[in-house]
Amino acid sequence: MQAKSPTMHVPAPTSPPAPAPIQHYENFPVASWLCPAPLRAPIAAIYHFARTADDLADEGDASAEQRLQDLWDYRQALNAATQAAHAQPTGESMGALPATRWAAVFGPLQHTLRTHGLPVQALHDLLDAFVQDTEKTRDQAGYADEAELLDYCRRSANPVGRLLLHLYGVHAPQALRESDDICTALQLINFWQDLSVDIPRGRYYLTRQDCVQFGVDPQDILARRQTTFATKLIAACAYAARARMLKGAPLVHRIPGRAGWELRLVVQGGLRILDRIEALQFATLTQRPTLRWWDAPLMLWRALWM
Repeated sequence: MQAKSPTMHVPAPTSPPAPAPIQHYENFPVASWLCPAPLRAPIAAIYHFARTADDLADEGDASAEQRLQDLWDYRQALNAATQAAHAQPTGESMGALPATRWAAVFGPLQHTLRTHGLPVQALHDLLDAFVQDTEKTRDQAGYADEAELLDYCRRSANPVGRLLLHLYGVHAPQALRESDDICTALQLINFWQDLSVDIPRGRYYLTRQDCVQFGVDPQDILARRQTTFATKLIAACAYAARARMLKGAPLVHRIPGRAGWELRLVVQGGLRILDRIEALQFATLTQRPTLRWWDAPLMLWRALWM
C-alpha cells in the first residue's frame, strides 16, 4: 500500500484536548466516575484510539483493501503522534501533530503519550490485531485451535489491560498475568456473545479443532443452526471463559482506590454476560444477549463481595 504523507500541520496543543464522549455499547464501564479523576481523560484517549481502529476494521461497507489502507494510515498517524509527543524535553511544549482525519483521537492520545509515557508497542499490538481481523474476514478464514485464538487475544485485548496498569503504576508480574487473564476472558466472552452477528460478517472464532472435538459440522456454524453439538461447544467455551475470568479476578485487590472498584464492575460485567448466555441455554448462534440497566444492582452487589 502506498504511504500517504500529510503535508499540513496543526499547532501543538498547549492544554490537554478533551476526548470525545463514549457512546458505544459496552459490557463494562469505561472511564466512569469510579475512575480516578486525573486518569479519566487518559483512559478515554486510549479507549477512543482502540474503538476507532476497531470501527475502521469492522464498521461500514468498505472493502478489505480500503480497511487495510485506513489501518495503515492510522498507524502512520500513531507514529506521528508518538514522534510529536517526544519532540521536546519534558516541560516544554509538544511538537506539532500532523494533520489527520483522526485529530480528535490523536490530539488526546498525543497528550497522554507525553504525560504518562505509555508503552507504544501495546498500541501497535492492538493495530496488529485489527489488521489480522480484517485479513481473516477477507479470506473467510477462522482459527485453527485455541492456541491461535489466544495469540490473537494477546494482541487484541491484553494490551488494553497493560496500558491501564501502566497508568495505575502497577507493574508486578502477577498483576500483569491476572490482567491478561481478565482481558482475554473479556475478549472470549465477547466472541461467544456476538456469534449471531459475527458469523454473517465472516468472522469465525469457534476453532476448527474444537468443532472437530465436539462433532460440530462447520456448515451448521455457517448457517447458524443451533444444534445440540453446537450448543455443547458454546457451553464449553463459556465455561472456559468464566474460569479464566475468575483466575484473573484477584487483580481487583491489587489496584488501589476507586480504580480497583471500577475493575470489579468490569469483571462482574463479563460474568453477567456469561449468566445471560447460560440463561439462553447457550443459543448465541441465533440470539445476542446484552446487559440492561436492571443488571447494575446485581453487579454492584457482587462487586462488593469480591
